[in-house]
Amino acid sequence: MASVHESLYFNPMMTNGVVHANVFGIKDWVTPYKIAVLVLLNEMSRTGEGAVSLMERRRLNQLLLPLLQGPDITLSKLYKLIEESCPQLANSVQIRIKLMAEGELKDMEQFFDDLSDSFSGTEPEVHKTSVVGLFLRHMILAYSKLSFSQVFKLYTALQQYFQNGEKKTVEDADMELTSRDEGERKMEKEELDVSVREEEVSCSGPLSQKQAEFFLSQQASLLKNDETKALTPASLQKELNNLLKFNPDFAEAHYLSYLNNLRVQDVFSSTHSLLHYFDRLILTGAESKSNGEEGYGRSLRYAALNLAALHCRFGHYQQAELALQEAIRIAQESNDHVCLQHCLSWLYVLGQKRSDSYVLLEHSVKKAVHFGLPYLASLGIQSLVQQRAFAGKTANKLMDALKDSDLLHWKHSLSELIDISIAQKTAIWRLYGRSTMALQQAQMLLSMNSLEAVNAGVQQNNTESFAVALCHLAELHAEQGCFAAASEVLKHLKERFPPNSQHAQVICLLHGIRFISDNNSFYYNIKWDIISPQKNNIEKAVVLQAQNQMSEAHKLLQKLLVHCQKLKNTEMVISVLLSVAELYWRSSSPTIALPMLLQALALSKEYRLQYLASETVLNLAFAQLILGIPEQALSLLHMAIEPILADGAILDKGRAMFLVAKCQVASAASYDQPKKAEALEAAIENLNEAKNYFAKVDCKERIRDVVYFQARLYHTLGKTQERNRCAMLFRQLHQELPSHGVPLINHL
Repeated sequence: MASVHESLYFNPMMTNGVVHANVFGIKDWVTPYKIAVLVLLNEMSRTGEGAVSLMERRRLNQLLLPLLQGPDITLSKLYKLIEESCPQLANSVQIRIKLMAEGELKDMEQFFDDLSDSFSGTEPEVHKTSVVGLFLRHMILAYSKLSFSQVFKLYTALQQYFQNGEKKTVEDADMELTSRDEGERKMEKEELDVSVREEEVSCSGPLSQKQAEFFLSQQASLLKNDETKALTPASLQKELNNLLKFNPDFAEAHYLSYLNNLRVQDVFSSTHSLLHYFDRLILTGAESKSNGEEGYGRSLRYAALNLAALHCRFGHYQQAELALQEAIRIAQESNDHVCLQHCLSWLYVLGQKRSDSYVLLEHSVKKAVHFGLPYLASLGIQSLVQQRAFAGKTANKLMDALKDSDLLHWKHSLSELIDISIAQKTAIWRLYGRSTMALQQAQMLLSMNSLEAVNAGVQQNNTESFAVALCHLAELHAEQGCFAAASEVLKHLKERFPPNSQHAQVICLLHGIRFISDNNSFYYNIKWDIISPQKNNIEKAVVLQAQNQMSEAHKLLQKLLVHCQKLKNTEMVISVLLSVAELYWRSSSPTIALPMLLQALALSKEYRLQYLASETVLNLAFAQLILGIPEQALSLLHMAIEPILADGAILDKGRAMFLVAKCQVASAASYDQPKKAEALEAAIENLNEAKNYFAKVDCKERIRDVVYFQARLYHTLGKTQERNRCAMLFRQLHQELPSHGVPLINHL
């Protein structure tokens, strides 16, 4: 970390009741809060082993490190923390501070004189080189350097600190008594506690160097792994501004400010903080002192590289390319192969839409391995796997490549890339239509704890990979009709990734998921308008079809098809083709739908999208049924139904079984009577299965169609009681649901 600005060393200051003894070489100063901590340490050493239980002493020892390293907090908060660990000791500390604050200046003088006795004797109470011993020695040294006027100001600040603490304690006690009588006041107290908690982090003056380093490292780690436990963007920026006010050349504070501004997508402030970080890095000499002139050039080229990454993140690709060219030029002049390798990786990111980008990526992976950069090599492999998945490569080859990448992760303990790899596998299995494998990978990722210990209270990673896995989990549960479970996952997503977090944009895809029945035709209504306008337009076309506005739906789908073909989004092209085909047979034009379906089947086979291929075959079978060739439709269904029943959504399973029953009934028309009765019985069994599937997703319109079909079959078989039961159920649903007169056979 950068050292404290030298201008502070020779200027002992007094700001808001805090004395700063910044003599050269001293990196700490005395504050009223630290005097309270010294009182706690003194009382712990004076208390005998029998007076405090082993469990209480253990809790006190665990409390000491954050008290010594963390920022100053209010006296009431300090009392509360000590009381939670050892109530008896909290009372002794409170009495001791009260006697000192309400006494005279000589009481504080005597207290610091007595601190030196902790190191005396053959068996001292505190070892000089221990954490507590170093803290005591720093405080004694800093206090001895103070002038008489500074000592008097420190004592005045201690009195004010004590009075504020007593006032806050009385207010909390009054509020607690009031909350017992009125339940509504309890919520107000909880809200007040939260706001006070943020204020307690704020210091009235600057932090010492150790406190600043601890604060910055803690917040940076929380931003990376568990953003919900970090300070809010406004509170963190306030703390950083307070820190930079007293030490404007603290480079790491500027970098944390850059990370904080990225959370709220503030382009101007994040760029400003990033440039200030590298400027201060050069000014403080942190690079040039160890590397000479090379350190200066290193800062410049990495500043340009980070600026390129920042512009790329915000979509400013032209500015990113200019900054990257500057970084490459400086790196080539300095013969810095590591920086050039990072630049090569970003060149791929900027040019990944080009057809020859995979050549650049393969070269990047080889170079990263050559220069011993496992992080970059693994990221390159991940990108290569993703690119080849969209190009239609087989799943076994992709998984072999990811296995090689995983070996790098575990060998070098790259925990973040382990999470990314598992999330990548989840997405690949989803792409290929294997929902069971995708569910297994998502649950594996969520069951893993972070390999990086954030702090004692954080055991989970709130990274982007976890957000992606939870989104997949919500969709998979929704597809299987587990709407309550999907809602719970979405609720957990909102709690774990609040709107102001940096990964909130990942979950906005599913943020407003609802399961509705528009015109009694069940489908998922997801807010795609932020992430995918194409999906949003498909949903609009579905609504227009349900409203029998076929011409408007056709225009919308044709425009969307051209757009997706330009983007080379194969998944969306196939989905649009299926929607257009459905539009044609709803308009009684099944022959026009066949070329669309064959094109969709060819694309899904080429890119190995198994589930989309099965869905396309399902639609082809339905078209053949409409054209009067149910035998061929039934043989096609035997090809497609296994993947659908294994990995398909509940709604698709029901549609498939319903279609099988229709084909069986249509094929049985030419059978003799015994064989025909057997075929109709089999169709009724399939209809029961389809009805169960539709019931799981509460799709009443399709249940109505099924029971109507069952009633007709029971009538043909002469089963009057079963026919009447189905007819009664059909009548109830028909009265409940509107009907637009669409023939039953034209509805898949």
